[in-house]
Amino acid sequence: MTSQELDPEDAKIITLARSTRARTGATEGAGVRDTMGRTYTAATVNLPSLRLSALRLAVAMAVSSGADGLEAAAVVGEGETLPEEDLAAVADAAGASVPVLHAGPDGEVRSVLTAG
Repeated sequence: MTSQELDPEDAKIITLARSTRARTGATEGAGVRDTMGRTYTAATVNLPSLRLSALRLAVAMAVSSGADGLEAAAVVGEGETLPEEDLAAVADAAGASVPVLHAGPDGEVRSVLTAG
């Protein structure tokens, strides 16, 4: 799926996730959009005492900011798949029908997964 085929709001969270990944030099960047249209982005955290995927951190940021649900999520990185724990975090915050866009570093969507 190319960026021209995406909803503009979905393209936006991919762009923000790419930017976060590039700025931090992290393995992954992620973005989520809540039901109010607010976006949250995060990068992978890999400290000796704390390890979080970019997607789980973006979900945590949304929830800790008072989001009552999510409309969409995106992950940008080199990986071919997403861990079940990442999809479960989206499902916990948003329900099982929320799309999770999985894109490569170039921003091209490799797959659209469903949380849960």
